[in-house]
Amino acid sequence: MPFTVLIPARMASSRLPGKPLADIAGLPMVVRVAQRASQSKAQRCVVAADDARILAACEQHGVQAILTRSDHANGSDRLAEACEQLSLSGEDIVVNVQGDEPLIDPTLIDAVANLLVQRPEASMGTAAHAIASLADYQNPNVVKVVCNAKGLASYFSRAPIPLARDHLDQAWWQGAAQAAGHAGFAPLRHIGIYSYKAGFLREFPTLAPAPTEVMEALEQLRALWHGYAIAVHISGQAPGAGVDTPEDLQRVRALFA
Repeated sequence: MPFTVLIPARMASSRLPGKPLADIAGLPMVVRVAQRASQSKAQRCVVAADDARILAACEQHGVQAILTRSDHANGSDRLAEACEQLSLSGEDIVVNVQGDEPLIDPTLIDAVANLLVQRPEASMGTAAHAIASLADYQNPNVVKVVCNAKGLASYFSRAPIPLARDHLDQAWWQGAAQAAGHAGFAPLRHIGIYSYKAGFLREFPTLAPAPTEVMEALEQLRALWHGYAIAVHISGQAPGAGVDTPEDLQRVRALFA
């Protein structure tokens, strides 16, 4: 099924101001992201910008972009406006690729889009991969997701979930603990890419924030709180590095160099 990639991009960033226009091997980062996304099977890739400077940079490099309001509280609100500007129908599929992911795997974009074809009961799709280290499992900056038998998300958390009662503070999915009954099962790290049906994306900003969303600072919990299903694609590998800090930017620049 055809789908559209939307890339929200805003100039304000507490850790890396002007991030969308940060130079990576001669091109603005948001252009690098769009170029990667265009290698997917998307029908089109569109940057949803909050600043005319982002719009100009995209147009200079042949990337379709639209100017959205600068006062949106979050990326979902910006994407909802983009759906209106692009006149997407309620059943059209949209994939949200973050504007700071210049190493995004195009096949991951395709997989997350296909979730909504394979799982029509889901209003959203996302991705995850198996956690390798105990440090990541315990790190609150690493978001975890637990899925049910149908591959739908049960919960997202910054806490180490699921927590093995008999193996506290251990990598229960490895070594002796694995042999004790956890073989073939591991905690999952959430990957911040989403697919939506455009109708749900328009509705999402109208839903009341969930208490769990506020406590965990995880917007996707709003969908679960209100009873919407989120399908999860399990990737065999971790995604390429995103850019949140100046140090991240230097690492990505080195990879492109």
